[in-house]
Amino acid sequence: MKRRDFLKQCSAATSGLVLMNAFPSWIQAAIREENSQTYQSLFKIFTNPENQYRPFVRWWWNGDKIEKTELARELRILKKAGIGGVEINPISFPLRTDDMGKPSVDWLSDEWIELLRFALEEAKSLDMTCDLLVGTGFPMGGDFLEKEECSQIVVIAVKKIKGPLKTEFSLFDLYKEADPAITNPYSGRTMEMLEVKLVPDPLNHMDEVINLSDQIESGIIKVSIPKGDYAVYGLVKIERFMNVIQGAPGGMGPVLNHYNTAAVNKYLNRMSYTIQQKTGPLSPNIRSFFIDSLETEGANWNRDMMSEFEKRRGYDLYPYLPFVLFKIGSMGNTTGINIQYPVKMGKEFKQMTDRMRYDFELTKAEIFEERFVHTFAQWCRDNRIKSRAQAYGRGYFPMEGSFEIDIPECETWLKYGIGEDISEEKFTQYPWHLGRGNTMINKLVSSAAHLKDKKLISSEELTNTDMVFNETLEIFKIAGDQSIISGVTHPVFHGFNYSPPEAAFPGWITYGGYLNEKNTMWPYFKHYADYRARLSAVLQHSTMFADIALLAPFADQWSEYGAQNEPFPTLVSPAYQALIWESVHQNGNACDYISERVINDSEIKKGFLTYGKRKYHTLFLIEVHSLDPATAHKLHEFISNGGRIFCIEAVPDRSTGWKDYQKRDQEVQDWITKMQAFSDRFILLKKPASDFMGWYKTIQEKYDITPYVKIQEPKTFVTQVRYQADGTELFLFNNSSSKHSAVLDFVFDKSIIKNKQAWLWDAVTGKRFRLEPIMGRLKINLGPADSKLIVFDRHKKGDTWKENPLSGNDVKELSGKWNLEFRHYDGTVKHEELSRLADLKELPGYTHFAGTVMYRNTFQITDTSKADYLNLGIVFGICEVRINGIEAGSQWFGRRIYPVSGMIREGINEIEIKVVTVMGNYMKNLKDNVVAQYWTNQKRKDQPLQSMGLVGPVTVY
Repeated sequence: MKRRDFLKQCSAATSGLVLMNAFPSWIQAAIREENSQTYQSLFKIFTNPENQYRPFVRWWWNGDKIEKTELARELRILKKAGIGGVEINPISFPLRTDDMGKPSVDWLSDEWIELLRFALEEAKSLDMTCDLLVGTGFPMGGDFLEKEECSQIVVIAVKKIKGPLKTEFSLFDLYKEADPAITNPYSGRTMEMLEVKLVPDPLNHMDEVINLSDQIESGIIKVSIPKGDYAVYGLVKIERFMNVIQGAPGGMGPVLNHYNTAAVNKYLNRMSYTIQQKTGPLSPNIRSFFIDSLETEGANWNRDMMSEFEKRRGYDLYPYLPFVLFKIGSMGNTTGINIQYPVKMGKEFKQMTDRMRYDFELTKAEIFEERFVHTFAQWCRDNRIKSRAQAYGRGYFPMEGSFEIDIPECETWLKYGIGEDISEEKFTQYPWHLGRGNTMINKLVSSAAHLKDKKLISSEELTNTDMVFNETLEIFKIAGDQSIISGVTHPVFHGFNYSPPEAAFPGWITYGGYLNEKNTMWPYFKHYADYRARLSAVLQHSTMFADIALLAPFADQWSEYGAQNEPFPTLVSPAYQALIWESVHQNGNACDYISERVINDSEIKKGFLTYGKRKYHTLFLIEVHSLDPATAHKLHEFISNGGRIFCIEAVPDRSTGWKDYQKRDQEVQDWITKMQAFSDRFILLKKPASDFMGWYKTIQEKYDITPYVKIQEPKTFVTQVRYQADGTELFLFNNSSSKHSAVLDFVFDKSIIKNKQAWLWDAVTGKRFRLEPIMGRLKINLGPADSKLIVFDRHKKGDTWKENPLSGNDVKELSGKWNLEFRHYDGTVKHEELSRLADLKELPGYTHFAGTVMYRNTFQITDTSKADYLNLGIVFGICEVRINGIEAGSQWFGRRIYPVSGMIREGINEIEIKVVTVMGNYMKNLKDNVVAQYWTNQKRKDQPLQSMGLVGPVTVY
């Protein structure tokens, strides 16, 4: 049933036999949206967001050692912390952890289903939304699968030899060489030698290859090597090669074959039937079925892979397959690309195999989309439940994989470097996207969602394997803001561990951030949850604007290197690819990625490339060499009708794939020649040696690419995104630096803001304030980790925005002795007196502190009219201020400036500053705590000590 039909039926029910509150809040909100797009104002949605817009968490059911009382307790903890929903995620029990003798409940057993039913009912009673993982761990699988239903891979083994020489190999030698070093191999995997070939090094032609496959049956390969360099190639098929990563009991075993429609259907239907025959329909108590990381680690085979290839591509790949494949390593990453694992190849032979490699990657991606993505999406529709998926990985379409998914998902990680200055040089080196929370895939997935007019774009967010116990709300905000800029409109935090309160400290931790009620920051977590909820609510009711499109050279990358492992590719080609979209946004424009399929399915209207509701007047080709002839034809139509194309570093000069490539190359070249006749609209650009942001600004100016907001002095750490909703314009600016401030001086395009009032909507407080631009020009101070949502609408009345100044007149620094009370996490309390504020990690005896520090002092004021603001200076942690017994509030990121008028009196004033620190330094010092040591001193080779406390200077002005 289609969503609209389903909602209409629900809506009819609300006016008849069924009451509205019988539905979960996400269904109620959708009904209201269906019945009345204007049932409440955008600002009301923003200031008081419903639970469906609140952040969700991944709720790890560790080892499925679950009990009803604990499930109920944890849901209430999450609700109190501002969480709106949970993704129920059964996973293996964490290592190095005492399970207290609690038994596991097998996935899909009657007992497990009863516990699931209970959790769904409890969540419903709390107005919380539930999503459910398909399977356990990732990727999905289980020991109940038949052999043909399990994932398969074909790999190569290469043994280099120098002749003349007579020698022999056992098949075992080649199997050992071929066995891929993946993350989690299945112990029951079986290998079959498909072919053995003797190959000269270098290889120039297939006629030089000697087939030795007739010796396979004997188990020994005997070979007489002529003088020179040679290699023996083994082509090996491995069945059930991979085990489910972190599967829980009942869902452990070999991974599913995602290229087998019948196997996928059988797996999915087994899950839904087994549960629903006990519970009845899961809809609407389950919002979505969720597919986690598709880390299939190089799976590339099904029994009909070669016949499907020949049917789709028009030739037989099998004889060339050993020379198309790379060696497979950890996480399915290809090795031997930059080192000579296979033999060297002559130029023409390499060009041939590169084209064939593209054809193989394309075929795999098509089959995956058809047999897995489509099958999964249809199963969800059949069960009247939304599909949510991370539909990317290795060998899948980075964009089109998300087209059919109801809730496409991105990934945003916490890593050291977020908030710090990151040079472009470091950005273009592995690991990619260093210093950014948003991963390489985010902009692609969100672009796919925009193209399909989807406003709910989720993200596995704050994934944390580096900074466990050192995460701060400020780091959450910086990474989360980067996630939003990349297109995310709803976070699913990664994650909340099912962990009974009696579990040994710090509890059951599978991995991920320490989101736990025992964390020092937990009492303040709702501040960040509220912030994200407000932004999610307003963005899900708006449409991201973009009129510039980017085409990445995926065809070239697939040809030369093979498909990469999104969201963390081993190779990015070109390495600067993501700097292009970042530079566009840093300079006041906005863009989407598109693909050749999108181009070919688009219409050309009045100089715009139009796809659904999206339309683009400008297209950047990022070092694109290869195009399908149909794409080149469509681009010529675009140019001819007034569109504009910028080719960065290269003009397309060849076709994709191998079949009839000479003829198809000529077609591409002919279309390119025709486009080059439009010299003002088909333009070759050289990439800069550095400063992509400044480079794009010069492109804007030279070629009249009008920004919708002109930023006078762009900064690499400041960027923006624009949304639109029912005559309302929304601009989100964010500062991703934890150190730098920026005075934003910008001018909005007059046509956008005509007859509208400017507002600053504060996502921290939910309040709005009038802004008074002069001729569309505004100046706003954006502090470290700060963000500003500027809105233009027709609302007129409200308070005027007053910025907290960094400093002022009659500045008084609080001096004298500070009395400190250290309330340690371990329950001890100590008192110290300091004449000078300092970073706690530098103070002997407090380097490994964790908990709360109370800073107390007094100061004298003779004229209260000169004491409007309190500036705490540098603070490492969450802070609260009390002046003369009056609460001034808590702050958790960026500048710590408090308006204090009315709190300060003439004469002596008492001030108390409470600072809550991170736990990491303390955890590093717990030498006998295996879990603490694993995360802070072992797993990531020694986490750095973190700064803590109030450093100041503290001033009043």
